[in-house]
Amino acid sequence: MHYDVVIVGGGPAGLAAAIRLKQRSAELSVCVLEKGSEIGAHILSGAVMDPRALAELFPDWKEQGAPLNTRVSEDRFLFLTEAGSFRTPDFLLPACFKNHGNYVISLGNLTRWLGRQAESLGVEIFPGFAAAEILYEGERVKGVATGELGISRRGEKTGAYQPGMELHAKYTFFAEGSRGHLGRQLFAKYPLQRDADPQVYGIGLKELWEVKAERHQPGLVLHSAGWPLDAGTYGGSFLYHMEDRQVAVGFVVGLGYSNPYLSPYEEFQRFKTHQAIRQFLEGGKRVCYGARAITAGGLQSLPKLVFPGGALLGDEAGFLNASRIKGSHCAIKTGMLAAEAAAQAIRAGRSGDELVAYPEAFRSSWLYEELYRARNFKPWMSKGLYTGSLMV
Repeated sequence: MHYDVVIVGGGPAGLAAAIRLKQRSAELSVCVLEKGSEIGAHILSGAVMDPRALAELFPDWKEQGAPLNTRVSEDRFLFLTEAGSFRTPDFLLPACFKNHGNYVISLGNLTRWLGRQAESLGVEIFPGFAAAEILYEGERVKGVATGELGISRRGEKTGAYQPGMELHAKYTFFAEGSRGHLGRQLFAKYPLQRDADPQVYGIGLKELWEVKAERHQPGLVLHSAGWPLDAGTYGGSFLYHMEDRQVAVGFVVGLGYSNPYLSPYEEFQRFKTHQAIRQFLEGGKRVCYGARAITAGGLQSLPKLVFPGGALLGDEAGFLNASRIKGSHCAIKTGMLAAEAAAQAIRAGRSGDELVAYPEAFRSSWLYEELYRARNFKPWMSKGLYTGSLMV
């Protein structure tokens, strides 16, 4: 199967790229491969969304019914100790923790909405098909192949066997999220990280709760630091009050911790017992839960974004503003920038080369300015909670 652009990953970055390509030229053939059973199946819901990039993609997103329904009503930041908590006064709250104009959303719902918009524009989306192999022609990426289906646990073909498909493209975008398995192969083949700082990672654990009506405060955004982690371990936590009495509870731990006995999962469970947190959850029920890796190195750790025949989008490259704990708007913006570069190249009759216009456009964008302002957040926080908090 041949396409103008094949996109691996049906998250915000991949779908934004697909949409932008079709907005620029309806004749372009665009395919999105999503390993989940449906668009949004592998998205951990519950996030605070900066709508800036979405407004560039769809200026009329409100009229089109994008599921951004709960505007942030209040910001709180707590320093937790084992016995109590201290709330940072609003006038001392850093700008990165102020969310005026942002929305508390279900990221899964937003991703599904983006998927519907993409399909209405003519994008072909294949959920349930994981890209298993990168295809090369010389030194350039010429597409991907999906994995075989219907293989038994013994490795034998069953009656439901389906062979993998080869999808060839003029350009292939990789938007698998943090540490995607094809992304790791690209980093091994091309010197993408050579001129950047080593990447650093964290793990984010998240639960979605349905709480009692009297404990629900729609639009409340609560961040915290400190207990149960010690001052030398990078991490933090949050509660986001969504619509319909739902609260997203999250806990992030940097994977550079020195205590070999530390269990992020167990620390998360302890965190929920703190009185400042438990007061919102008592009497409620956990609806779902999950965890994911977080690429947190920031601007200094961004790799080279392009290689012959392809590009890295979103968290595949590490586009996360760790100081704001936000990456969705970064993902959407990078998808748009890569799409603009690919559409321009295809119009010019090119294929299989490096889309140098993509990193150039990034460096002149508001996203670069935002990440530049946050470039020292992670290095300072690696010095410890108190030093880092003072400098941020």
